[in-house]
Amino acid sequence: MKTLNDLLNLDALPSDWREAALVGRAWLPGEPAGPSPIAVRPNGDVVDLAAVEPTMSQLLARPDRVALARSAPGKVIATVATLLANSGDGRNAGRASLLAPIDLQAIKASGVTFVQSLLERVIEEQARGDTGKAEAIRAQVTRIIGDNLAAVKPGSREADEIKRVLVAQGAWSQYLEVGIGPDAVIFTKAQVMSAVGLGAEVGLHPKSSWNNPEPEIVLAVTAAGETVGATLGNDVNLRDFEGRSALLLGKSKDNNASCAIGPFIRLFDESFGIDDVRQAELALEISGTDGFVLDGVSPMNKISRDPLDIVNHAWGSFHQYPDGFMLFLGTMFAPIKDRGAPGMGFTHKVGDLVSISTPKLGRLANRVTTSDQAAPWTFGISALMKNLAARGLLR
Repeated sequence: MKTLNDLLNLDALPSDWREAALVGRAWLPGEPAGPSPIAVRPNGDVVDLAAVEPTMSQLLARPDRVALARSAPGKVIATVATLLANSGDGRNAGRASLLAPIDLQAIKASGVTFVQSLLERVIEEQARGDTGKAEAIRAQVTRIIGDNLAAVKPGSREADEIKRVLVAQGAWSQYLEVGIGPDAVIFTKAQVMSAVGLGAEVGLHPKSSWNNPEPEIVLAVTAAGETVGATLGNDVNLRDFEGRSALLLGKSKDNNASCAIGPFIRLFDESFGIDDVRQAELALEISGTDGFVLDGVSPMNKISRDPLDIVNHAWGSFHQYPDGFMLFLGTMFAPIKDRGAPGMGFTHKVGDLVSISTPKLGRLANRVTTSDQAAPWTFGISALMKNLAARGLLR
């Protein structure tokens, strides 16, 4: 069985990482210790960019961000191989280790953007969080709706006609409304500064008994609405909480350590852009201490809304983000492989190792615990400002 430390090596980087413009964030030892924006150089060195820009928010907003990632002067803090190895179970304050590659950005998410996850959200709603009812409801919903919604353009005349028919059959759902209706669902996944990075534990609410990872591509968007890069994310989801009531979405999504992002943001440049996001295939692998293994692939070309269209649902004259934002694009994964009694479907167990990967963005790996056992979130915006001031980085 693989361990977390087995996954924290150069294979966690994009397959062409020496050509990629990779930026991130690391916790650096010192007096005082603190977080810094960093860049990975082609020779494998990791450079501290805090003297150039003290926050990732500011760094990503710069028009010369790619040039800075590739050649801005800065102190070499470690090799990238060492930094990756330091970010696992043995991380400690005396060694540089990776953090989530964001700081002041809002953390937003879109959901119900793939047909498979759309059907599972409808099932959750009908089951009211009861896993025992899921299999029968799945068969019933599939019989009524089918699996032919993939070609339906959200908000189109065809989507309106499907809605009319499903309403007449009593099968309409709030999830179908956002899945094929004109308005995408956009919600706050987690609080600013609360995301964890590669190697950290991810948390489940201790009262949840039906939950799953959501492997997603996460876009980096500036205050001006420009999409400048992408990374990987795990939108840890509580199916039982959200299934009981859509009003529990916040409690389902936003718990201590329930949002993982990383390992690095790959900036858009001549070798990588939004078309690569559109054609990416995300691989998910879950390995449990009980010997359970689940894997699958989520092709981004099956998404029902274009990634930049989703950005426009989140940002515009109606909503601004002065420090930029990160946007989870949704997933087609809602694992239904039984883990236990037949028909119960999948749920996490403490100790699960979750790996999310795609060749051009690398791999995000985390171990599962409960939110009350994960490291408490104590370093917020005020702590960051005090830390940067103490290190002489505010100007």
